[in-house]
Amino acid sequence: MQDGSRKAIIAAFFANLGIAIAKFIGFLITGSAGLLAEAGHSVADTGNQGLLMFGGKRGKRPADAAHPFGYGPERYFWSFVVALVLFSMGGLFALYEGIHKLSDPHEIESAGVAYAILIVAIGLETFSLRTAVKEANHVRGKRSWWQYIRTAKSPELPVVLLEDIGAELGLFFALFGLTMAELTGDPRWDAVGSIAIGVLLVVIAIILAAEMKGLLIGEAASDEHLDAIHTAINDSDKVNGLIHLRTMHLGPDSLLVAAKIDYDHSLDVAELAQAIDATEANLRSQVPLDAVIYIEPDIRRKQSE
Repeated sequence: MQDGSRKAIIAAFFANLGIAIAKFIGFLITGSAGLLAEAGHSVADTGNQGLLMFGGKRGKRPADAAHPFGYGPERYFWSFVVALVLFSMGGLFALYEGIHKLSDPHEIESAGVAYAILIVAIGLETFSLRTAVKEANHVRGKRSWWQYIRTAKSPELPVVLLEDIGAELGLFFALFGLTMAELTGDPRWDAVGSIAIGVLLVVIAIILAAEMKGLLIGEAASDEHLDAIHTAINDSDKVNGLIHLRTMHLGPDSLLVAAKIDYDHSLDVAELAQAIDATEANLRSQVPLDAVIYIEPDIRRKQSE
């Protein structure tokens, strides 16, 4: 796991832990459905940061006989579990609480306490989001935020970003519901805020699950790395051209590369072996990932794949 991802996860963990404690205290004092929904959301987020750290540690284990390509995909698995936790403990809990309070509304007590807790929570969540944005900017490049979330091979930062965005918006939904309940004297507005939080978290969880599913199944190298691989192969000595190429991420920092290459037809066996070694060395120098490389020499034909 990169240092930037670790820093963002640690910042999110402590921010969410503090927020969860404050929100539970606020709910016990005020009885606010929005605060309870947000407390459940923060507990889920705190546990999620722990899961991301656990997955990062498990993914570092070296390859063995049972897993010859290593344990890198564990980072994707535990990020997928985070999406499930966010969906169930965060989204569904908030929806249940909101619907329950909508059918059986209760007056909010000590609204001032609720406002104070929400404002503190917004401050802490803003700090966590700011940290995640800062660290993501180091690796995002020229991609838009949506493109970064869709194409990132390292799952931790996109997960923290989406969680923090959801948490920030959820706090404003809770603040809106509380304010409307105070202005109108109708506590059902507080329940509406909780339902809005639930819908938001379910949507974010679905987006996360979809992205992690793609990584778990196996995604090709990024366009940037594919271009570098093509260039490294075609620029290698004794190479006539690349016939076809297959790549798959074995983890965020590990890549499987399988290539069929047309080499100079005048090479003998020893010279061909040297040319293949040179191509592999060129690949490793051009692509900054831990690559497992398989090269098959072949002759280009009109009907080649």
